[in-house]
Amino acid sequence: MGKRVAVLLAGCGALDGSEVHEASAVAVHLSRAGAQVEFYAPDTDQVHVVDHVRGQLSKERRNVLVESARIARGSVRDLSSLRVAELDALIIPGGFGVAKNLCTWALEGKDCTISRPVEDAIRAFHSARKPLGLCCISPVLAAKILPGCELTVGHDQESEIWPHAKTVAALQELGCKHVSTNIDEVHVDAENKLVTTSAFMCQAPVHQVHDGIGKMVREVLKLA
Repeated sequence: MGKRVAVLLAGCGALDGSEVHEASAVAVHLSRAGAQVEFYAPDTDQVHVVDHVRGQLSKERRNVLVESARIARGSVRDLSSLRVAELDALIIPGGFGVAKNLCTWALEGKDCTISRPVEDAIRAFHSARKPLGLCCISPVLAAKILPGCELTVGHDQESEIWPHAKTVAALQELGCKHVSTNIDEVHVDAENKLVTTSAFMCQAPVHQVHDGIGKMVREVLKLA
């Protein structure tokens, strides 16, 4: 039987939830590897909603779990129901929702707080020596929770949303080692069983993002 992998979502949409291409790439590569995917999301309101056509804030209110169901095709569970003992690994795609709905990095940077259920899940997988796969901006979660870990958010090319140099500096101030990588590369922190890749933190065609995430998924499964 294939590995059981939890995929933690933060809503639906690059600007206020999980980045859809990244989440889809994770699901595709896990499926190709014969893994059993279980989607999770916190049952909480989004910090805000963004009109992705105009790139402007909307007055709508949306729920992270309900929006995540759009990506999971309805099959998503409340994060509070996650049981680490029944799973082999945890993967968290990126997207602005990670820095807004799973933690407060978007507003507070390295001084952010992480949602308690999210922090509990990451700590539980780490304590159980089960691997974590993080891409795009989601490695900041590990940086905050696992000081001294090694990770990557790509190389010194600015993305449309995240100032790369500022992000790297914040990670280093948290006591982490940042490793510069290209879009199609990953970094494996064997000690912490942590696999990271840059995804849309770097300006790149979507197929290259897809390929880099595929390498991340394969390395996570090797460690599981």
